[in-house]
Amino acid sequence: MKNAREILSAGAVVPVMAIEDLSTAVDLAHALVEGGIPTLEITLRTEHGIKAIELIKKEVPNAIVGAGTVINGEQLKAVENAGAEFAISPGFNTSFAKAAERSGIAVIPGVATPGELMLALEHGIDTLKLFPAEVVGGRAMLKALHGPFPQAKFCPTGGISLETAPEYLKLPNVLCVGGSWLTPKDAIAAKDWAAITRLAREAAALRST
Repeated sequence: MKNAREILSAGAVVPVMAIEDLSTAVDLAHALVEGGIPTLEITLRTEHGIKAIELIKKEVPNAIVGAGTVINGEQLKAVENAGAEFAISPGFNTSFAKAAERSGIAVIPGVATPGELMLALEHGIDTLKLFPAEVVGGRAMLKALHGPFPQAKFCPTGGISLETAPEYLKLPNVLCVGGSWLTPKDAIAAKDWAAITRLAREAAALRST
């Protein structure tokens, strides 16, 4: 089983995938992986989240499949049972910390304040999501957190674009960024998988810029 840092270091960007049409899930995942983006976050924001995880895990062997918008222990157990290799939450509290300790998969909680980060570190979690990144200070916040918390590494998510991602990726405490720009709704609706793969290649190239 990969740990959280291995999972987040596999690609420059983790696409945030909200599956509206289950029939597109596998093709979308193939298109992203083909473009060099292996770590996929399938959110639970839609009714198809759990089933999409099961399908992609089965049909796209080169993908590192995880769940997003996991907000409680019940959901964490459900995504683990579905085959997710990791789970990302938008926030963090003590009850979720206890669920994370019981989980058999990598858990990457969201934090927005130094206090939440301290709580995560207290529970042995040092790989986190900064969310909502742009709203809570973005790069300035990450730079400020690096001094007192050099052991913490982040996947900032929320409001990040292809244009702003390179500046985030230059920071010493950033492993990757999360973004929804890799999965535009119009391209998915049109089943324009070549367009998705092009976006993935652009994102994968950010690692070397």
